[in-house]
Amino acid sequence: MLACSADRSSCLRLPANGFLFLYYFLFFSFFLSSSACSNGNCQLLDSCSTATDCALGLYCGNCPAMDKTQPICTRGQATIPTSVIDGLPFDKYTWVVTHNSFSIVDAPPLPGVQRVTFYNQEDSVTNQLTNGVRGLMLDMYDFEDDIWLCHSFHGQCYNFTAFEPAINTLREVETFLRNNPSEIVTIIIEDYVHTPKGLTKLFTDAGLTQYWFPLTKMPKKGQDWPTVTEMVQQNERLLVFTSMASKEADEGIAYQWRYMVENEPGDPGIKEGSCPNRKESQQLNSRSASLFLQNYFPTIPVQDQACKEHSTPLAVMVGTCYKAAGNLMPNFLAVNFYMRSDGGGVFDAVDRMNGQTICGCSTVTSCQAGASFGSCKSTAVTNRTPTATAGGSVSGSVQLSGSYSTIYLPNIALVFVFFGLSLVIYFN
Repeated sequence: MLACSADRSSCLRLPANGFLFLYYFLFFSFFLSSSACSNGNCQLLDSCSTATDCALGLYCGNCPAMDKTQPICTRGQATIPTSVIDGLPFDKYTWVVTHNSFSIVDAPPLPGVQRVTFYNQEDSVTNQLTNGVRGLMLDMYDFEDDIWLCHSFHGQCYNFTAFEPAINTLREVETFLRNNPSEIVTIIIEDYVHTPKGLTKLFTDAGLTQYWFPLTKMPKKGQDWPTVTEMVQQNERLLVFTSMASKEADEGIAYQWRYMVENEPGDPGIKEGSCPNRKESQQLNSRSASLFLQNYFPTIPVQDQACKEHSTPLAVMVGTCYKAAGNLMPNFLAVNFYMRSDGGGVFDAVDRMNGQTICGCSTVTSCQAGASFGSCKSTAVTNRTPTATAGGSVSGSVQLSGSYSTIYLPNIALVFVFFGLSLVIYFN
């Protein structure tokens, strides 16, 4: 006896006693489908089988590399801390940053050229911003008489490592800022542009100069930044930093390490028990710069390892870098594949960081506007630190582009539920 799909394109051979098997098959299908959540009612960490099972802000994904192959509802959106407590200086908050935000899996290749490079994200920049990312790390190069986003070989962009003209991504940022007048975005440029006034023209052409936070207002000796309320009221909602010191005098673009400290990127930044400063940066515990960027990603990005990296090791490294910075919480947490986790992941980590900094609570969702520091409301907190695994597939109602919409269902009982809803039984 065969159980087949309606078009008979896939079949499952049943035991000889087909009617008995069918009885148990339908019984368990009904039991499991009726007892499990579905249709947008599944909450964080609940088992799921389709993208539409999970509630708003969650997606259905799994992490097989940690032997967690059962798909669960996983966080896919950040809590914007200013929506909980507004009015603090900008440097009192922590924001999710995507490393090499432009280096997107399945990004269309250049015409006639197969891109040969590595990738760091799996979601469009527009969707990154929609999901709560507030910092973009962009590598910019002179290329084909324009400025492109590219991976480097000795400071040179090649057509097999180039992604797209930088203005395309910057126009996505402009659209987001225009449509979200209370949001602030930070762009950190790894700068290989030598065209005179090249970045000035680029940001002007992208329509972003109207949101520019002026260099003259940036605190240079570790003082607090203006409040987020003041920045929004003045429409100074775009912070731009460059790795090229000369651009500050030539184009009025802030030299990154004059205003922030930063730990080593790549493998040194994820080594347990150590959080060294980047060689261009001042010591992490220096108080002459008021912003702190924590890099947390391996030198070689491996997509199916990201949710393992975003588990307990992330929480441990946040604590390590916090101590290395003299008990200062990072303002920016830069990661690869930002949505990958087996639960709260990067979003949960940043919620905890914001909670401790802005209100003295275990998570930002426990903060109460107007309450004294340490006065926390009772909220449901994820019952584990961000734990994760590798690999897996993701899907859901959150903004996630790319090809990761297939749910891996190794559990035979769940496969039965799926088949029970979609198969017609044929007897041979």
